[in-house]
Amino acid sequence: MKPLSSMSTLLDKKLMDRRTWLILALATLVSISAWLAFSAISYRIGFPLDDSWIHQTFARNLALRGEWSFIPGQPSGGSTAPLWSALLSIGFLLHLSPFIWTFFLGGLLLFSLASYAEASMRTLVTEYRGVIPWVGLLVAFEWHLVWASASGMETIMHALIAFILLMFLIKKTSHWLILGSLAGLSVWVRPDGITFLGPIIFMVLFSLPDWKTRLRALFSAVFGFAIFFLPYLVFNLVVGGTAFPTTFYAKQAEYSNWQVSLILQRIGEGALQLFTGPGIVLLPGALITAWWAIRKRNWGFIAAVLWIIGYIGIYLFRLPAYQHGRYLMPVMPIYFFIGLYGFYLAHLKLNSKKRVWGLIKVAWGSAVAFICIAFWFLGMQSYTQDVRLIESEMVDTAKWVATHIPGDALVATHDIGALGYFGDHELVDMAGLISPEVIPFLRNEAALADYLDSKGVTYLVTFPDFYPLLTSGLQPVFSTGAPFAPAQGGTNLAVYRWPGP
Repeated sequence: MKPLSSMSTLLDKKLMDRRTWLILALATLVSISAWLAFSAISYRIGFPLDDSWIHQTFARNLALRGEWSFIPGQPSGGSTAPLWSALLSIGFLLHLSPFIWTFFLGGLLLFSLASYAEASMRTLVTEYRGVIPWVGLLVAFEWHLVWASASGMETIMHALIAFILLMFLIKKTSHWLILGSLAGLSVWVRPDGITFLGPIIFMVLFSLPDWKTRLRALFSAVFGFAIFFLPYLVFNLVVGGTAFPTTFYAKQAEYSNWQVSLILQRIGEGALQLFTGPGIVLLPGALITAWWAIRKRNWGFIAAVLWIIGYIGIYLFRLPAYQHGRYLMPVMPIYFFIGLYGFYLAHLKLNSKKRVWGLIKVAWGSAVAFICIAFWFLGMQSYTQDVRLIESEMVDTAKWVATHIPGDALVATHDIGALGYFGDHELVDMAGLISPEVIPFLRNEAALADYLDSKGVTYLVTFPDFYPLLTSGLQPVFSTGAPFAPAQGGTNLAVYRWPGP
């Protein structure tokens, strides 16, 4: 394969006709709209995570107050994804509902991902020229990616950047400055974007012919990366006092006990999320692609496979694969693509007149399509359950606090998103996102109690089973009483009057 030398070739603009674009646009619209409609009919429109409201609060303060803060007047490094929060602020400038603008952005990013995946397969597999854009449709209906698109989080943007960057490597681009810039830009979406330097450096070292060319490429890539990464460091130091967002440190401290759990348990949790859906059927294809890439010394595919393994490994050592494995979702599009590429490799290799090979190909393709659609429906139900939980617990509680608790009260909580968006109370964040001083002891309830006393906290908002010692002996002044959390084995969010020292 020859190096690609122009951006138009890299983006595969001419490989799909207008009908293909339209099919993918309609598929994306149907895929996301059906989930939102089902959520609205079953309960109401909302976000499946309280963290989504954190981004909305940063975005609103940026748009309306011109400041980077969660609590007005207090600069904070509590947003893991500054670029995503900044994009969300456009909706507030346009006076749009946060739901309308956020879901539009999510849908646009999912459509872009589906379109580029489809065009990339047409580039790499010349025999793939069917009327139906199967690869793009898989992306548009894969339940993890639809959930990410409708979550209000930066996940789908990070997944798109990861896919574009790794596809550039697979297509053997020589645009090292652009690759480095993409890696640098990605850290503004998630700090783990720094991992993209790994496949870039790997590709430089193994695909270029001599050290002079390698050093020139490395300089270009590192320079492109630094253009975006150095301002990112300065930004975090200014608003939060640390090189990375406070969430980067808080999450690791919160799950320090999990980090010493059995490695097999962690691997099992990660594999469960990756393979829940068409991922399990695409595993043979991914293995075929990996074996073929090693034999052919296709360094682009090898770099992508190594990044997938490394990225998953880093997260399984640091954070649990919770919330449907949302931290692992950025690897899924490139993993699905590699699996599908292996399917077409097998299809070409086994293009025999023997009936058994024809049956295997039909069975494999049918299984991928059937499982994708089946889990799309299951994912719709799961998404609705997530929205119900957040709306009935976090959002309803936040609205109650906003109208029933005096404005000068100091409120402590573990989940700040909805409370920050729907109210204007000063908050003490026991998860450390906007109160980084609690990070060293955020799982120590005795130390937290002393801290709440020292700050003069007057109300505590939490799930009682999350802080059993803090809530022991306290009577709630409000509890949601919603049925959804108990049905999932949890408790209702409650508001307590904090007794003080």
